[in-house]
Amino acid sequence: VLRCLGIPTRVITNFNSAHDKNLNLSIDKYIDMSGNTLHLSEDSVWNFHVWNESWFVRRDLGSFYDGWQVLDATPQEKSKGIYQCGPASIRAIKEGDVNLDYDSPFVFAAVNADCVTWIRYSKKRKERIYSNTRKIGKFISTKAVGSNSRVDVTANYKYPEVKEISFKIPYSQYKNSLMDDRKILVTAV
Repeated sequence: VLRCLGIPTRVITNFNSAHDKNLNLSIDKYIDMSGNTLHLSEDSVWNFHVWNESWFVRRDLGSFYDGWQVLDATPQEKSKGIYQCGPASIRAIKEGDVNLDYDSPFVFAAVNADCVTWIRYSKKRKERIYSNTRKIGKFISTKAVGSNSRVDVTANYKYPEVKEISFKIPYSQYKNSLMDDRKILVTAV
């Protein structure tokens, strides 16, 4: 419909798309002390999700946010009481401006959420035991103009992932050094 009105529009596919139900910008998984999954979160990761981008001037947000905007014709969550998503500025998503209207936090999480595993000891005590910051938002793609080739637009949505640091010491030694640091901190306080 937007193309019929002369508004540039394209289809976008996001692989490993996060569905952040509680809008905390992470996909949380809870396990008990035996490693069994606890169903305490409605967050999920979809193999892929598809939405549209359209090119708009954003007088409501300021010219910094002009350009491609996410519009999801198949929203799974209510926004301001109705099922809608967007128009969320791609620039806002990339810059992490999640305090803007038009579902920016939801789209940011879809392409950039952390996957966090928590061990739950009791109703009041939990501990983060694993975090994957690189799983979500892979191969964000659209179709090339004039051919059936895929165009990777991931860089429009997020900055390149930071490479992992490899340690030259055994993990047990690293863990012990953290305990030493904790002792120093407690002593200093």
